[in-house]
Amino acid sequence: MSQPEIVQSVLGEEDVVTRVHLGGEDELFVTPTRTLVYRAEGLLSDESVDEFSHAAERLSVKEGRRKAKISLDYGLDGSETFSLSAKRLDDALQPVVEGVLAAAGVTDEDGERLVQAFRFSELTFVITDARVVRHIGSAVWDEDYESYRFADVTDLEFESGSVATTVVLTVDGRQERFKIPNEQARLVREKLARALCDYHGVGSLEEFRVQMEKARATAESADTERDNTDFGAGPDPLSANPGELSDEPSNATRSEGDAPAEPSQRTAQTQSVESAPATGAVAEAKAAEAATTQSATESPVTEQSAGNVADAGDLGFEGSGFESAADSEAAGGDGSDTDYAELAAEIESLREVVEAQSEQIRYQQELVEQLIEELRRGR
Repeated sequence: MSQPEIVQSVLGEEDVVTRVHLGGEDELFVTPTRTLVYRAEGLLSDESVDEFSHAAERLSVKEGRRKAKISLDYGLDGSETFSLSAKRLDDALQPVVEGVLAAAGVTDEDGERLVQAFRFSELTFVITDARVVRHIGSAVWDEDYESYRFADVTDLEFESGSVATTVVLTVDGRQERFKIPNEQARLVREKLARALCDYHGVGSLEEFRVQMEKARATAESADTERDNTDFGAGPDPLSANPGELSDEPSNATRSEGDAPAEPSQRTAQTQSVESAPATGAVAEAKAAEAATTQSATESPVTEQSAGNVADAGDLGFEGSGFESAADSEAAGGDGSDTDYAELAAEIESLREVVEAQSEQIRYQQELVEQLIEELRRGR
């Protein structure tokens, strides 16, 4: 259907998105940027076209029994209003709301279309093919609104009540709830569920939930497969070099001609891991043992005098963990027990270091898991 010549002259190159019949020959033409209200020639007025830009900060409606008014507030530039039959209000309001939301950047400019706008007392509930827009207040829309993109929605439920139905929209892990009158609940359910399912390419809410569950399982599987053992710098590796404990690793290949290390060599290897002060103390203890043995060989002494000569306290090693020569001989050993005790002490020290580093790794892994959980929750 062609437009009146006066409308064509005002439109210029701009396309008409929606055309609404207002009664008689009057019509409303909606473009992406403005609304044109055409008034045909009558007994009291000439043919005319009024323009209303969609760049409004506020859109409001006043509805009477026979007439209704749509007002667009432009802030410092004032406001403009046009009237129409109350029976045509819903048909005319839909494309105007769509144009205002697009001009305000609430909806995308790449072809996002309005499915339906609902007005419930002071609640305006707008469904597009990509999101839900909710506004609470006397106005149909102003800058105080909330928008929920279908891309972020993971579930949709409806809780029926005696007077109203609650729409439960799960967005990014949190629930958004708002009530609608039971008289309009069925229509809202159909429009919202269909728009959400079409966006995600499924045929029903059940299929949508299955799709969301699969996506959740895939994300959890990816998190599980991620290498959680990489914690950045982390604690320093053990300072002890296993090579220092033995000149030859346990799994080394030895030729047939190689002979096992002599006991004296094993003792020297064991002593190589000791600290400098401890090594000096052992040397002094060995010297004292030699002196005691020589003295015992040259001149026998009584049991009491021999005990005095071999007293570890007189040598300055009381409580130090080193045995005297007499004590070693009484135990039936040649000093190797002392070497094994020192080696055991060294291994115990290394074990404590390993346990400390294991505890640090466990703590860092807990921090990473908490961060992942918050990121999932999205903190």
